[in-house]
Amino acid sequence: MERLIDPADFRDVLGRFASGITVVAALDAGEPVGFACQSFASLSLDPPLVMLAVGRSSSSWPRIERAGRFCVNILAEDQRDTCAALGRSGADKFADVPWSVGEHGTVRLDGALAFVECVLHSVHEAGDHSLVTAQVVALDAREDGRPLLFFRSRYAVGAF
Repeated sequence: MERLIDPADFRDVLGRFASGITVVAALDAGEPVGFACQSFASLSLDPPLVMLAVGRSSSSWPRIERAGRFCVNILAEDQRDTCAALGRSGADKFADVPWSVGEHGTVRLDGALAFVECVLHSVHEAGDHSLVTAQVVALDAREDGRPLLFFRSRYAVGAF
């Protein structure tokens, strides 16, 4: 199929859709593994399912997929450094990121607005990404704080 949309235009226009930022994280052989993800949404109430899009070039996702369970950590506005650390490539992304093990053996980031612990449900190829669905097995949220947002390729915060 002929490409009708310029990739730069696609990124520019869709970058105007503000989204929250999450970190998807798991334990692999006892070590934390994860990545920053802004393509996350609720999918179903019955059963409770969420979905996320993962770049097919991700080196973290195969390790998380192998674990079969992960935590989606919804980042707070003061977690820009955490997002930057987990958004880069490299071996020890968690060196300066405080975390703990969740009740289902996943990685929960200290200070996150909310935690959504999941068991992998399905993975589907979708262009240069994989569309992942997962069943929610536990969740919790702080009562205070504001979300870290992404808008036009920059961090943003919202007043709610």
